[in-house]
Amino acid sequence: MFKKKYNQPTLIEVDGKLISGDVMGELFACDLSKCKGACCVEGDLGAPLEKEELAILDEIAEAVEPYLSETGKQAIREQGNYVHDFTGDYSTPLVDGRECAYVVFSTEGLALCGIEQAWQDGKIDFQKPISCHLYPVRVSRSAYYDLLNYDQWDICAAACVRGGKEKIKVFEFVKDALVRKYGQEFYDKLVDLGA
Repeated sequence: MFKKKYNQPTLIEVDGKLISGDVMGELFACDLSKCKGACCVEGDLGAPLEKEELAILDEIAEAVEPYLSETGKQAIREQGNYVHDFTGDYSTPLVDGRECAYVVFSTEGLALCGIEQAWQDGKIDFQKPISCHLYPVRVSRSAYYDLLNYDQWDICAAACVRGGKEKIKVFEFVKDALVRKYGQEFYDKLVDLGA
């Protein structure tokens, strides 16, 4: 419904990563006041996790626990700090098949990340899973490349509207996450391509 067509190639190769043209051309900027963090609540799985993040979640569990809801703590006690999901990969556990176990809700009903709150308070040095930080960009892997795609979902309609008003492209919106994962030089190359 908010899909716009850009004259971007289907895939762009940068430093051994294949980036979807949508990541470079589509407009997006989260509008948490409108969506309430629905991406942390909706879906079939929790947040995808990288293998190195599993040990981190085990290591920070005690520091993060005070930031979590009782239902989140219970889900983690029952399922663990992460689950081996039906895709064959790892993801965060869910509360009753709904929100991520690490989600806490503000008094305004916004879904927030308990891990990130612990990080903001200086209790841990891990901000949150990289898949959450990168969203709406999803990374998958082939034998030779990381593939970066824009995960278009109707729950993000308000983000498309805001991105359109503010002229923020998907890759610009996730700048900090891209720099965290791939480095500043990689991001600078995207800026050169997206200009």
